[in-house]
Amino acid sequence: MSSFFTWFTNLYPVWIVLSSIVGFIHPPALAWFTGSWVTLALTLVMLGMGFTLTIDDFKRLFKMPAAVAIGCTLQYTVMPLSAWFIAKSMNLAPGFAVGLILLASCPGGTASNLITYLARANVALSVVMTLVSTMIAFIMTPLWCQVLAGQYVAVDVIGLSLSTFKVVVLPVLIGVFCNYMFPQAVKKIAVAGPIVSVVAIIFIAGGIVAQSADAVAANAGKLAIAATLLHGLGYLLGHTITRLFRYPADVARTISIEVGMQNAGMAVMLQKNHFAHDPMVAVPSVFSSVLQTVIGSILAAIWRSRMPEPAPPPAVVPASDHA
Repeated sequence: MSSFFTWFTNLYPVWIVLSSIVGFIHPPALAWFTGSWVTLALTLVMLGMGFTLTIDDFKRLFKMPAAVAIGCTLQYTVMPLSAWFIAKSMNLAPGFAVGLILLASCPGGTASNLITYLARANVALSVVMTLVSTMIAFIMTPLWCQVLAGQYVAVDVIGLSLSTFKVVVLPVLIGVFCNYMFPQAVKKIAVAGPIVSVVAIIFIAGGIVAQSADAVAANAGKLAIAATLLHGLGYLLGHTITRLFRYPADVARTISIEVGMQNAGMAVMLQKNHFAHDPMVAVPSVFSSVLQTVIGSILAAIWRSRMPEPAPPPAVVPASDHA
């Protein structure tokens, strides 16, 4: 059974595409998956993430603070600013522009940990970065939405902050607490975490397409280009800037992946709760959930074939120089 779970989970981009096709061809099949269903699905995903974390994961933050700081800074600057620039340059409709900015203002997604593993990068750093970017999302996501998306629509900053904390941050903290108090029980439950997350994302993606099939059909080309540009810039700038700070390849790859991948499920939840008047706001998340994974998987395959060089050893000062 575990091999089936692994196989199913590794093919989640395929299932997202298929669910999107089903939602497009026969909307009634998935149009019901909206509102509280999306909130529940995302809550389960974030709780599952919490189940996989331990107190030691928090302690790792203090072992690599500079790399985490650089990664999270890039996450919350490169992505939202790139989304705003792309939306302006491509003259996206207001709903799509807000959706792209909302998505880019979200933290890294849990799928980044899998892509990091496949790329032979630094999985521990990936986990810590996902954790930190998620923990501060209830501040950073509303802030960027106010600054950038506020140019298009009114933004309920307090509402966005509360929703993010309740549905994204709090379930992670509850999961960590349960793992600390009941490690053996959580270990058994956590096995199903990845497949539950994949199923949740499948329904979220299909539900979005089903509810906005006409908008998806009319704007598929433009939105696909916008999503590709957004995530391509995230991967490229995340890697390039990290290398400029002279970090080794495995760290640069990790930060690149973390910056380039977003929590699309969270963006959909926030749209349903705070931008429900415009269903087009959720549509960019469908394209992003697929394209960010496709780009990330291609990069992982390339990087996996090129083992990163080891970090240079610390310089040794000759004894005579101590005089």
